[in-house]
Amino acid sequence: MHESRSMSATLACALLCALSLSACKPKAPAETAAPPVEPATTTPAADAGPVAQRAPFDVKAFAGTFTGTLPCADCPGIDTRIVLATDGTYTITESYQERTAPELHGDGTWTVEENDQRLRLDPNSKDERDRLFAILSQDEIRQLDLEGKAIESSLPYNLKRATP
Repeated sequence: MHESRSMSATLACALLCALSLSACKPKAPAETAAPPVEPATTTPAADAGPVAQRAPFDVKAFAGTFTGTLPCADCPGIDTRIVLATDGTYTITESYQERTAPELHGDGTWTVEENDQRLRLDPNSKDERDRLFAILSQDEIRQLDLEGKAIESSLPYNLKRATP
């Protein structure tokens, strides 16, 4: 009888461990391209209308120049210009206000991820970290923190599309 209880306890413990480990499954890699669009369908309910169809993200239409002044810890701001090319490359120019230092230049590739809600700048220089921006609209992006989360601040982290 004691052996049966011990075996039951061991079995229950093993089951709990297996369930815990299955919950720790790694996440799928972030998407780098817009997902395919499914054709519009209707719901099975007779009175329901068609399911909304989402248009694919148009990389070429989103490409362009975004400018603005980002916050700076020890100066009035950082004048920032990001040029997103239609071939998936970008250039960035940053100039610290009220400093005599030369402009900083960078380049790399850009992708849209997180269901077309986030822009990732992947620099060619591997000494630099990726930079993330929330896509607020076709004409505005907002810098995110290093983990891709919104920066809770009243400071201006937005860049707007420059008019041609």
